Parts: sequence; structure tokens; C-alpha cells
Amino acid sequence: MDPLSNPLLTVHEAAQLLRVDDTTVRRWIKNGVLEAIALPHRGLRQAYRIRRSTLDALLTSVALPAQ
Repeated sequence: MDPLSNPLLTVHEAAQLLRVDDTTVRRWIKNGVLEAIALPHRGLRQAYRIRRSTLDALLTSVALPAQ
């Protein structure tokens, strides 16, 4: 698969596309609703990347999880 056809999005980018807060996206990742790649970090928050295809699948599902 071409990496350009399935880019990795930041939590903020995913939140903008889903029209929710960053915290909601992080909660969905933590609860297993949204699959994400955890990156090594040194800061206060865990860094994640979300595949665009995973986000598209969530957007086309019947219902989004409650905030």
C-alpha cells in the first residue's frame, strides 16, 4: 500500500476531522474505540498517530461513540 494514500494523522488532525475535542479522541484511543499507533514520548502526554483509513472506517460506521 502506498503510504501517501493512507497518511498518519495526529490526534489534533483526527479531532478536527471528527469535529470533536482532542481529549475525546484520546479517550476513544484509550477505550479501544479508535486504533492508534503509540509513539515514544518524553512529554506529559502520550503521542499517537491514527491511520486515515482507520478514521474513515469510523466515519462510515453506523454511529460514533458518545463523547
